[in-house]
Amino acid sequence: MRKIFLLLFGISTLLTSAQQKENEALKKELDGIMKVDQGYRMLFDSGISPEKKDRLLAELNIDKEEFEKKSWKLVAEHDSINMQKIEHIISQYGYPGKTLVGEPTNQAAWYVIQHSKNIGKYLPLIKEAGKKNEIPLIWVAMMEDRYLMYENKEQIYGTQGKGEMTKDKEGKQIFISFIWPIRDPQNVNKRRKEAGFDSTVEENAKRMFGKDFQYEPYTLKQVLELRNKNK
Repeated sequence: MRKIFLLLFGISTLLTSAQQKENEALKKELDGIMKVDQGYRMLFDSGISPEKKDRLLAELNIDKEEFEKKSWKLVAEHDSINMQKIEHIISQYGYPGKTLVGEPTNQAAWYVIQHSKNIGKYLPLIKEAGKKNEIPLIWVAMMEDRYLMYENKEQIYGTQGKGEMTKDKEGKQIFISFIWPIRDPQNVNKRRKEAGFDSTVEENAKRMFGKDFQYEPYTLKQVLELRNKNK
């Protein structure tokens, strides 16, 4: 009996060890994916210095001439590659959350999905991961808001901003930035607090568009009017 127990214990230990190695490998893969996803976007940060930009290009193994030629098209290409990798990972493990890969690696798959056209497909999975505490609820809120914006529906938490090229009263083209229309805007800050956000919608608007930006609630009707003026 004792021999059987020791044998089973040994098998269990080997399986646990193999699982840990597998998780470490997955964590490393996801960290690499997140580095690419975030690194490419940092290259477009207006506040980045030329020296830091050159270092980042080198770290990401990006040819400077190719980057200047393709610009955001290069980002889109790598977003597509990353999405394929994440879909493969999800098919094997489900959402790679905190239990499987720890923090902040549990954000890697979220970033890739958030930057894709597949939010509608994976939003239920993201919501489930939030319920299980595998990712923070604020990430769920941000993805739900983005999905609603893409569907031309009112967002819930006021996390998404937008810009539209339109025309002023004199017919001159202008670009207007705004927070995407919010459902029940009077209570949005209450909902944000309940979801775990540490900022108001007004503060978030300044973070997105600059300290001088003044938040003004827009309706879906107003947004559509802005678009139609530019046609």
